[in-house]
Amino acid sequence: MIDPMTERLVRFQRPGALPYLIGADEARVAALFGLDADAYRSLLDGFDRQARQAAATLLARPGLADAVDRLPLHAEGADGPRDAFHVVAVGESTTADRLSWFEILGRLVALCRPGDAVRFTNLAITGSTTTQALTQLPALGFQRPDLVLCMIGANDAQHLAPGAPTLVSAAETERNLAMLHDLAQERGPVRWVWLTPSPVDEPRAAAYPHFRRAGISWAAKDLDVTSDHLLGRPELTVDTRLAVSEDHHFLDDGVHLSIEGQREITAAVVRALAGAA
Repeated sequence: MIDPMTERLVRFQRPGALPYLIGADEARVAALFGLDADAYRSLLDGFDRQARQAAATLLARPGLADAVDRLPLHAEGADGPRDAFHVVAVGESTTADRLSWFEILGRLVALCRPGDAVRFTNLAITGSTTTQALTQLPALGFQRPDLVLCMIGANDAQHLAPGAPTLVSAAETERNLAMLHDLAQERGPVRWVWLTPSPVDEPRAAAYPHFRRAGISWAAKDLDVTSDHLLGRPELTVDTRLAVSEDHHFLDDGVHLSIEGQREITAAVVRALAGAA
């Protein structure tokens, strides 16, 4: 029997996205969680089933399947069509989550467009700030993506003590976001889409025991500053605040999302991308 804390760690930690663990075999990664390879694989398979079920549930919504069909996911290179269209995610725990909007999106495309060659690579790292995300630019360039979906900034807005400033200032966050986009373009033109940081349930986060012990907190107003900045950029931005609004969209910590909340973000991403096609 796998304890709930280990299951949560496996859900939100993605060691394979770390540069020094890329290519590590499954048994070695499983050992990081104190699991054998079979137990680790069982957890991953369970998360995969949940993500596929979430995708199937979305397809029952009017117009959603048609929107997936309109997604601009056809690879064209200098010499004509390429073998596969590559979608890469950059972000923190909301995206690293094995039940994240990005994981559900991948299953959704596989269900609706099984004949299309579309590859999804999740480079999100739990706990990452925009400053730390800049160190992923070499790995991002190596992936040669056709489309980058970037959801980052929530950890910048942490307060490490009552009354303390945010972990990363708003000005620094904005500078880092611009650098992420601009330096990625220098490594090869790529379509870039932002997602605003998802909302927080402040009372729930304030009451969460682990956050209380660590002395960390979040304020919606700080996240709004980053979200509003992204909405003012020229690239397409998906405002996740419009998708996540119900109590059941959050886990018990008020910061991370339930699979229902993740599913709503997936639907918002699909409609935004299809509308911009």
